[in-house]
Amino acid sequence: MPNIVLFSGSSHHDLSQKVADRLGLELGKVITKKFSNQETCVEIGESVRGEDVYIVQSGCGEINDNLMELLIMINACKIASSSRVTAVIPCFPYARQDKKDKSRAPISAKLVANMLSVAGADHIITMDLHASQIQGFFDIAVDNLYAEPAVLQWIRENIPEWKNCIIVSPDAGGAKRGAFLPPILQIWPDAFWPTPT
Repeated sequence: MPNIVLFSGSSHHDLSQKVADRLGLELGKVITKKFSNQETCVEIGESVRGEDVYIVQSGCGEINDNLMELLIMINACKIASSSRVTAVIPCFPYARQDKKDKSRAPISAKLVANMLSVAGADHIITMDLHASQIQGFFDIAVDNLYAEPAVLQWIRENIPEWKNCIIVSPDAGGAKRGAFLPPILQIWPDAFWPTPT
């Protein structure tokens, strides 16, 4: 059975360190830098031959740079003979561009899915995709995890009057996801409705 090697991209090193601590692992050695022309350079600092590699890189912050860094890291591990490469992407880049909403509009989420596959990813782990249809853009395994149980637990533990709370959604898509919340926590789209007194 291959060993697990966990690498962190530069998007969220603290998250990667917390994952490593939770798993009892050390983060793998990786050097990321920029050339003078702003190209991204990634050097994997240890052998990954035959290893099960996990790369944690979120699609937040400088999205394009982080995405390119992730693609290069996946490819570097793949051509270094890793057994398997899993990209852990808590915030999937370009997820909101998941359908053709007007003529000549790209489906950028599908493009990102293709790039991850071509780079050599064998498995994607992400959270709360904007639309579950994005999973169908991949020909590789995708695990779309949901934050809802953890968020509900946090609300119950940290908000004293949680039974009188209303969760507000920024859009209709969020309101749809809210339909699966327990009845005590309701979601109202695009407006704030004060709790009854």
